Amino acid sequence: MRTAALVLYALSAVTVSSAFLTPSPPHRSSITKMSAAAAAAAADDDSSEGGRNIVVIGGGIQGTSCAFQLHQSSSLPPGSTITILESRSLASAASGKGGGFMARSWGDGTATQTLHELAFDMYEELCPELGVESYRKLPVMSVSPGPNSSKKQDNAKKNPQVKDIIPNWLNGSVGRMSPMGWGDDTAQVTPKEFVEKMMEYVNQDGKPGVKVVLGSCTGIESEDGEDGIKVVTGVKYQNEEQEEGTLQADDVIVAAGPWACQAEQWFDGAVQLPMEGVKSTSIVWKPPADGSVDATALFCGEDDRFGTHLEVYPRPDGTIYICGIGGSDYITTPELQASAFLDDCLPKPDRVKAASSAFQLMSNSYATKGELSHAQA
Repeated sequence: MRTAALVLYALSAVTVSSAFLTPSPPHRSSITKMSAAAAAAAADDDSSEGGRNIVVIGGGIQGTSCAFQLHQSSSLPPGSTITILESRSLASAASGKGGGFMARSWGDGTATQTLHELAFDMYEELCPELGVESYRKLPVMSVSPGPNSSKKQDNAKKNPQVKDIIPNWLNGSVGRMSPMGWGDDTAQVTPKEFVEKMMEYVNQDGKPGVKVVLGSCTGIESEDGEDGIKVVTGVKYQNEEQEEGTLQADDVIVAAGPWACQAEQWFDGAVQLPMEGVKSTSIVWKPPADGSVDATALFCGEDDRFGTHLEVYPRPDGTIYICGIGGSDYITTPELQASAFLDDCLPKPDRVKAASSAFQLMSNSYATKGELSHAQA
């Protein structure tokens, strides 16, 4: 089967070359929640001669980035439509829970070096344009586990060579510390906010530029082309009310994260995607009473006492996001094709406890006054 389709399952948000105008104040984007018949009719109404009907399956940062860049591209034929088909809500899986850390030079010498550089520069350019508040550059440190001690420590005084980037909350027991980045080529952004801002931008002035339809893909429609080879004509889906519908499609982009392997079934075996998912727990700490949280990210060494290798990301809103908790589960292709953990993905209580204990040993501030906001997976 020849299909006008692109499957994204291992890429971060990658840009297509385009120019951007200064945006007017953004409006809230809306998600289309309608009957299957109404969604199909809306797509037909917007299509015109010569345009392309593009359907992106998946509303995380990959899918919305693709839709955004296509919408902004000067190469998009007039009259084209762009629709995101999302099973739950935008950024409802990893894109709504990730740390959002990026490093421009950490891929140097690898096959993906240009992708690291392209994506890093894209965020630096786009975030101010879109009004993303969570983007910032920040220093990064490598921290080894320290001895068992609950005493408050002056780690800046003990490590004068890096005192300028030691955060105020890193005042517990730690071992060796060294810089991994001084904030010139390391940065962070909250992925969920970036997704929301992209959609607000393309849906300004009350005229949606990218539609979002809530529903789960169930298959791809095709027909025989002039040369007898099948071509894509539509995307079949089922909405929350169990209604069946079809979105007219000339081009399909599959950006459904680990569940993209379901495309093997949608395309009747024309593509092979032997994928494996990783289910991991992460935690988020509430902002302290004074709201003061220094912006330094930490990559921590293996701590055999807790089975952790923490990654600690303070955010501009005063929260601290922590992953690298250990105890991850690997989800097989058959499980993912059966939509495992798509609706319910719960954290592991024992890993939440282990990560909290490991972090509080490093931070006397959070050991004595910290309050956990929530755990997720």
